[in-house]
Amino acid sequence: MASVRWRVLTAVLCTAIAAAGCGGERAGATQPAEPASSRTDSQGSGVPVVTAPVVEKAMPVTIQTVGAVESISTVQIHAQVTAQLSEVHFNEGEDVQKGQLLFSLDARPFEVALRQAEAVLAKDNAQATNAETTRARNEDLFNRGLLARNDYDVQVANAAALRATVEADAAAVEAARLNLQYTRITAPASGRTGALLVHVGDLIRANDTNAMVVINQVAPINVTASVPGNLLAEIQRHRTAAPLQLEAVTAEAPDAPITGTLAFVDNAVDSTTGAIKIKGAFANRDGRLWPGLFVNVTLRLSVEPHAIVAPSTAVQQSQQGPYVYVLGKDSTVEMRPVTVARTEGAESIVAKGLSPGERVVTDGQLRLTPGAHATERPAPDAAAGVR
Repeated sequence: MASVRWRVLTAVLCTAIAAAGCGGERAGATQPAEPASSRTDSQGSGVPVVTAPVVEKAMPVTIQTVGAVESISTVQIHAQVTAQLSEVHFNEGEDVQKGQLLFSLDARPFEVALRQAEAVLAKDNAQATNAETTRARNEDLFNRGLLARNDYDVQVANAAALRATVEADAAAVEAARLNLQYTRITAPASGRTGALLVHVGDLIRANDTNAMVVINQVAPINVTASVPGNLLAEIQRHRTAAPLQLEAVTAEAPDAPITGTLAFVDNAVDSTTGAIKIKGAFANRDGRLWPGLFVNVTLRLSVEPHAIVAPSTAVQQSQQGPYVYVLGKDSTVEMRPVTVARTEGAESIVAKGLSPGERVVTDGQLRLTPGAHATERPAPDAAAGVR
């Protein structure tokens, strides 16, 4: 009898346990999921975001493009006479000044040629003097009728021919003296020398196709770029009012722009690309710009005094266009479409959609939906500094 009661009690307990398990599963299955708009962090606050204020300030109106550095003057040094190279007076790669001696050629053959030309000039000059004296003496005899006209005309022609010979000899002397000067090759312009392409002892030929050295003027220097041709009228309008400023930024120093001025606007738009070439002049006293270097160029046209500015990281893109999340006073966010006029570095100039003083979300947008609660947190770099 006791065993029967034990079996009945065991069956009742098992039934109760099974029912409790099934009830828990049903309760878990019907529990509603938390909506995305009500998500909170582990402390029960809103979605953590980083925000930044919308400000009104003066912003430059610029055109950004890519340019190349060009030397204002590039000179290839060639010899004008054929001679052996006797001395080089500079080190390759160093700066030289206009008029500085670069090369010396063997001058001995040209010194000999000059002395020969001077000797010929002296001989012919003596003959011309004698012919002129003879003509003057015979002129008196001709006037008195003691000398035939034919003989007198021969004397006049002889004297004139010798005078012309003297003039030719004098020109030959100047040519010989000039060739002697050509044995000293000087820099026609200031700049920096390139690789030395000849060496002492080489036979240098006059007007050889290969240059002896190339000099590039690097201070000042030009930066050439192309801008859209449809901006030509605006560039010309601002250029007439005041000189326009150019900034060049190298890859090695992106945070250190180099300032110059707009010096040249081409007289025609390229019909194949629709672009127009511009040049900026840079003093380049520190030598940061180098011929052939590519740089980022910013042409500053004017300044907009009351621009509405927001961080570019706050602007998101959707199929309907750009938008931002604006954090309200009640800690809820609003998804607001905006019109971006242009971007200047890390800032966007907003033409429509924002007002100064509003706060926009710059980090954490992926966890937000319109109307969600948000909590401001420090920016990552600020938080790292606090730690």
